[in-house]
Amino acid sequence: MIRTMVRMRARPGLEPAVESAWHTVAGQIGGQTGNLGYGLLRDAIDSRTFVVVTEWADESALRDYLAGPVAARLADVVRPLVGAAGPESHRVMHDSDRGGSRIFVDVELTVPPGRLAEFERGYAEVTPRMAGVPGYLREELLREPGSDVFHIFAEWTSEAEFYRWISDPAHAQQEAGPIAPFLLDFRRRLFHVAADPGSGPEPTTGREAAAVHRTTDVLVVGAGPTGLTVAVELARRGIECRMIDRLATPAGQADKAIGVHCRTMELWEDQGIVREAMDAGIWLTGNMVFVNGVEIHRMSWELPELPYAHLGLPQYETERILTERLATLGVRPQRGAELVEFTQDDDGVLATIATADGGTETVRAKYLVGCDGAHSRVRELLGLTFTGGLGRFPQLFMLGDVDVDWDMPDGHLLRFLHETDGRMDGMLVCVPLRGESRYRIATLAPPRFFAQTGGQDAPPGFSEELAAPTLADVQAALDQLAPPGTRASNLRWSSVFRISHGIVDRYREGRVFVAGDAAHLHPPAGGQGMNTGIQDAWNLAWKLALAVRGLAAPGLLDSYETERRPEGEEIVGRAVRMAFTDELDREDLKRQFLQEMSMLLSYADSPLVGECLTDPDALRNGPRPGDRAPDVGGLRRQGVGHPMRLRDLTRGTRHTLLVYVDVSVDEAALAAAEKLYAEVRGQMAGEVDGYLLLSPDAPAPRLPAPPVVRDTGGEFRTTYGVSGVALYLVRPDGHVGFRSQPIDADALRKHLHLVFGGAR
Repeated sequence: MIRTMVRMRARPGLEPAVESAWHTVAGQIGGQTGNLGYGLLRDAIDSRTFVVVTEWADESALRDYLAGPVAARLADVVRPLVGAAGPESHRVMHDSDRGGSRIFVDVELTVPPGRLAEFERGYAEVTPRMAGVPGYLREELLREPGSDVFHIFAEWTSEAEFYRWISDPAHAQQEAGPIAPFLLDFRRRLFHVAADPGSGPEPTTGREAAAVHRTTDVLVVGAGPTGLTVAVELARRGIECRMIDRLATPAGQADKAIGVHCRTMELWEDQGIVREAMDAGIWLTGNMVFVNGVEIHRMSWELPELPYAHLGLPQYETERILTERLATLGVRPQRGAELVEFTQDDDGVLATIATADGGTETVRAKYLVGCDGAHSRVRELLGLTFTGGLGRFPQLFMLGDVDVDWDMPDGHLLRFLHETDGRMDGMLVCVPLRGESRYRIATLAPPRFFAQTGGQDAPPGFSEELAAPTLADVQAALDQLAPPGTRASNLRWSSVFRISHGIVDRYREGRVFVAGDAAHLHPPAGGQGMNTGIQDAWNLAWKLALAVRGLAAPGLLDSYETERRPEGEEIVGRAVRMAFTDELDREDLKRQFLQEMSMLLSYADSPLVGECLTDPDALRNGPRPGDRAPDVGGLRRQGVGHPMRLRDLTRGTRHTLLVYVDVSVDEAALAAAEKLYAEVRGQMAGEVDGYLLLSPDAPAPRLPAPPVVRDTGGEFRTTYGVSGVALYLVRPDGHVGFRSQPIDADALRKHLHLVFGGAR
């Protein structure tokens, strides 16, 4: 896509005439083949200056317009009304990199009329603050005439400088703080400078581009936890994304996932929402299993080595928290909007969307991510099939949200099974919710509900209501399976569902991806569905952001399916095996719990991870390539008055290079490590941070680059199994990408080439 911006300054007193002249021609611009948009903006500081904005599908469409009668007519009607054109009065920009360095960033926001003075005062403070930001050149404040919509249009020396600034969470307070209240809902677009209208490639989208109404980097379909995680991670990296969801309003009852795994809590800490989740949830402190009324198993989930415990949080609260976080990044889901169809080519995806008002619109995106759940339209349009077919359990189940009066320990997930001749013929699962004595129960539905379906399969998913079970139905299940005297009350809602399970044959087709329930369906055992979808999104988003920015190696996006599909397949299979058993593995319950919580998740078999060890026993006790990088404490950094965690260093949107050095390392090896860090920082477009971790007795270098952190308590040395000089590269998703002992610079370069290609 190409944008042109033509500045013109009205002669004194002729400002209304300029607006009138524009309106006589504007509609004809919109009728031009390949036009994606047009508008007139007015300088908010100099009211005599106007900017004509047009957007085009490709260079051919722009050339046809410039050489045609409509552009000539616009020039004729405004020529008597404006002064002579000044320098840089005509700008041509692309939405993708054409090899230049300078970029323009367009931030569109709405200022309520009653707060205009507040905004103007704040903006007057922002402008001088921005002058000191590295890479920032200048900006102008534009306004859509007759509206409350403003555009902050800023020029930067490079895309890398802009993303370096935007990825620092402190910038909002340091520079943009005075107008931060107006940036809770905004749209940001980035453009690369072009030398002239004919400098780009030939058109790629053909005639269909003429129907495009909007463009974006990534279109996310589905505003559940998976889609929201994708959008948050893209927006954190400055990638423009648009999110649609067919539901007009978010769900408001606890009929979906209610268990948040320990690993998910770690991800939420990185995203800055873990406190909100803890405040809204309840800790699940353990589980108990009863068979035929006899307790056969009890386990505490409060393990001291875990960074967080297992949280009980209804999915509607998860979606609320993620949606609010996304809003702080300038993105809001478009609700009541449903994907109708899409096509894709080598450069992007063209999607048709049915909107809430009954109309349709088309969106051109570089990539599309389908997070639209069990009934995924994206999966359907891609023609994806479930490997081995979609499985459905023959039983019908019912859910209910009730208060339960009994003598059971707080915070425990409770499973009651009934077996006859070794076969399970009754089950009841009770999960505590926030509130006194409140539980979500799941149990076999009474036989009359199966008759109600006519023996036909219910649609997959947990919230497809076939009927409304009564409080008496819930009480009957408790009478059969729970301890004697248990009473249910206050039935808030209930539903009937059938368990479906399966995994699609592939997670990607060209520029379109599927994640979450669109890719895999799970039985509720272990609460895997939502957490696995969030892990999908966490794995995909950082890779997709690099691809959008042109920094990804050719095979980087392929690694999403390579890493996530085997994990999804294993989780689906394990959940099916666990669905009707008291326990899967009695030999190592702790390991089983950690596995369920995704704390043992590893991408060790991925071609995107690697190592270089001269001694086979080197780093034997440390995390392997692909493993989750464990957190450690006891780190000290000069100027910081408290111990730090490793997570304080690796948290964020970039790779982190950790170089460990102890007292045995000579100055030459230390200098080589410093040189390697500088090289990596320079070649990887600022996408790699780095730290030098020193043992307690190692001397500090005179010129600390990378920054120095001392492993005062020796926790890093012990946990990562390092000695002498060693290197760990931690990916943005918190997994080890590469390790080396001693440091092999060539091997590290080869690994980075797998991620970034030839980025500089």
